[in-house]
Amino acid sequence: MRRRLGPAALAIAGALAVAGCGGSDSGDSGSGSGSGKAELSAGSAYMPQPVSDDMAAGFLTVTNKGGAADELTSVTSDIAGQVTVHETVDGAMQEVKSLKIPAGGRLELKSGGDHLMFEQLKSKPKEGQTVSVELHFADSGPMKVEMPVKPATYTPTTGH
Repeated sequence: MRRRLGPAALAIAGALAVAGCGGSDSGDSGSGSGSGKAELSAGSAYMPQPVSDDMAAGFLTVTNKGGAADELTSVTSDIAGQVTVHETVDGAMQEVKSLKIPAGGRLELKSGGDHLMFEQLKSKPKEGQTVSVELHFADSGPMKVEMPVKPATYTPTTGH
């Protein structure tokens, strides 16, 4: 019995640490026996100015500071007829139904890797404009993100 108590206590302590000082544990009823929930935020969003009249790519990072994983299931934007989610495996891209966002981790959509494809563009975004997108997740509520349009050759700076 003590083996179960240790991990359960750790899970509760982790969930309280993630939640911060903002609430009491009496209101924590419902989903998932102390496993917490996803706490998502998005950053580093951008769209290279499209070279095609009907298609564009989009990149961003979704960070999950929560204690439970989630999945990016779809993306919508007024600028495109549809936005699809793609993963890149061994240099080949393919459309997928969702991409996982691990608990305490992040999902990086970047050039040469997993990314968004804006298809059937209603207008061609130009450098300096901003494209609004809405991210949809398996468990968390939708999130609006503003995606600045960068030069077609834009490469974000990294720590390297």
